[in-house]
Amino acid sequence: MALKATIFKARLQIADMDRDYYAEHMLTLARHPSETDERMMIRLLAFAHNASEQLEFTRGLSSDDEADLWQHSLSGEIETWIEVGVPAEDRVRKASGRARDVLVYAYGQRTAPVWWEKMASVCQRFDNLQVFFLPADQCAQLAALAERNMDLSVTIQDGHLWLASDRDNIEVLPQRWK
Repeated sequence: MALKATIFKARLQIADMDRDYYAEHMLTLARHPSETDERMMIRLLAFAHNASEQLEFTRGLSSDDEADLWQHSLSGEIETWIEVGVPAEDRVRKASGRARDVLVYAYGQRTAPVWWEKMASVCQRFDNLQVFFLPADQCAQLAALAERNMDLSVTIQDGHLWLASDRDNIEVLPQRWK
């Protein structure tokens, strides 16, 4: 019998002073059985960092031809393609060809720097690509916020993200690699 996804609900109150975006989002996240709390919370962080009414979670790990998050224009073109982790070169190339903007949120204290060392020269040719790295200690703090029902306030200013729940406050500063 196949394992089913675990459903998480999140209420995000976002105050993004860098983009003048202020909104509340009621989100449902399906965590794949092979996905960790850390990866799921990085997906949630990526949503908050790029929030809009059209940004949506996809089938993620269970689909090879979809981003982790994406945003479509009203005419159906992919405007934003967001990957979490360390995607293969062909996946980055495919995303860069299909979307106006591509963002990668890399994490993993050992894997991400090795991935970037290999991918840095390849990624330079994609003008629509941005790569962020999330340090391990900040990812662990994010994972600790994971609950089946979350109520989070997110404040974004000068590239810093502050997440607050009723039991903890954390600061995340994604390092821009590209």
